[in-house]
Amino acid sequence: MTEIASPRIHRGALSAADRTAVDQLLQRAAAHDEVAALSEQFRLALDSDDALHVLSAHGYAGIVVPPAGGASAVEAVVDPDFRGNGEGALLVAAALGEARHAGGGAAPALWAHGDLPAAAGLARNLGLERVRELLQLRRAVPPGDPAAVPLPPVPERTDLTVRTYAGPADDAELLRVNNAAFSWHPEQGGWGQQQIDDRTSADWFDPAGLFLAFDADHPDRLLGFHWTKIAGAGGDLGEVYVVGVDPDQQGRGLGSLLTLVGLHHLAGRGVAEVELYVEGDNVAALTTYRRLGFRSYAIDVAYR
Repeated sequence: MTEIASPRIHRGALSAADRTAVDQLLQRAAAHDEVAALSEQFRLALDSDDALHVLSAHGYAGIVVPPAGGASAVEAVVDPDFRGNGEGALLVAAALGEARHAGGGAAPALWAHGDLPAAAGLARNLGLERVRELLQLRRAVPPGDPAAVPLPPVPERTDLTVRTYAGPADDAELLRVNNAAFSWHPEQGGWGQQQIDDRTSADWFDPAGLFLAFDADHPDRLLGFHWTKIAGAGGDLGEVYVVGVDPDQQGRGLGSLLTLVGLHHLAGRGVAEVELYVEGDNVAALTTYRRLGFRSYAIDVAYR
């Protein structure tokens, strides 16, 4: 049996050769698994000077430490043609060890996209437990899909105004509401200006697709927001990227309203379908999204 070389740890931006190899690996894995191996957060980290990478002969693992510190997260992929020989277990074990160190000793989470049986088996073999589920929901929308159920109309409201992103002057309020709304969230919480800049400078970002709701009597104080996104090269898949509501403003129907505003915007852009991600135990959000016609599509799982 051929001995498998130990994975190597790389800190900082990848070399051009390693970056190309990882891109090709991700393409092969996506074609085979029919799901992307890395989430957006980890794809952004590929080009970060602060990134932490673990590379094996036929695999890659990324390590991300939350902006506010604490437990790290790991995502990993092995070339489909070289699975089943133990390389994945060595790669993931090395990444988890490095991630524990980077996270100050806290147990890291290993994310597996698509809840694939092979990933579940690897997690069991490493003694990891399933601790979190992130559900992907989807909804067809007209006119991109003429057979789709029409969207409900956006309710008329006199107690608030909704406008689109006006530029960096909005960032402070966006950060305030985001970090209040997601104080409990290991990835979305604890954002700083860098997290805003990474997204507003991304190829997909459209200021006309970021909606901000303000109280009519206090037009400078943000109540909630909805980032939308056009995903995929074909431009026919939209995304409810982030919906955040100031916790002090809960109960005003802002989440549902902002979601609908974004859905109508995406439908107007011609997408045929809209996706979103929601925590599996977020009953309130799931109720809102299912009421708006979203249905289960896929599951991402975290192991620890």
